[in-house]
Amino acid sequence: MRMNGKTAIVTGGSSGFGAGIVRKFHAEGARVLIADLNAEMGQELADELGDGVEVIATNVADGASVQAMADRCIDLWGQIDVLVNNAGVTHLPAPMETISEDDFDKVIAVNVKSVYLTAKSIVPLMKARGTGAILNVASTAGVSPRPNLSWYNASKGWMNNATKGMAVELAPAGVRVNALNPVAGETPLLKSFMGEDTPETRAKFLSTIPLGRFSTPEDMGNAACYLCSDEASMITGVCMEVDGGRCI
Repeated sequence: MRMNGKTAIVTGGSSGFGAGIVRKFHAEGARVLIADLNAEMGQELADELGDGVEVIATNVADGASVQAMADRCIDLWGQIDVLVNNAGVTHLPAPMETISEDDFDKVIAVNVKSVYLTAKSIVPLMKARGTGAILNVASTAGVSPRPNLSWYNASKGWMNNATKGMAVELAPAGVRVNALNPVAGETPLLKSFMGEDTPETRAKFLSTIPLGRFSTPEDMGNAACYLCSDEASMITGVCMEVDGGRCI
């Protein structure tokens, strides 16, 4: 029960990697607020897991929505110990100059601006208590960029850099900040990353991963639990690759 007594917010927690993190946190004793645009799917997960899991419809690119998310967690449990910035989007693979401005703006709003907005609402609360853990879910694309995902790559590279900057600034306040860099996994974004989901494209993609498989929600849950638990109390500013060796 490594998360016993802790309260966590997981954005994009209704499915994919986010749901894996929610499941692990709950299993380890945390109370979890799922913040997701798809509140209906989040409620299905909350109903499955039972007591200690709540849901709020949240647009992480909107400041008022993010503030309502933070307020809801405080109303429920009186504190926020852990924040997982997991919500993310991508554009379809294509030459950089062909990506529409709308798609670019969406990637930046959801993958970049959201980290600023959650910090604006939640960092003051963590500073006031002198403790907290923030986990940003980035991507191997931010470490070893892939062609035709240029603006997504850039957004995740920004997230890795922001993680280190946040870690340095917030360490004196007792707040730790780390990141996870997963390779693609069995999530709703998989098809978008690959362009098409066929046995051939899967085989080609898997050939770049030394361990020979995708990241799973369970992999992400396990890594997130460690970095957000007191076991990792001396770890901050780390961008951990959960990628089967993809970035070697």
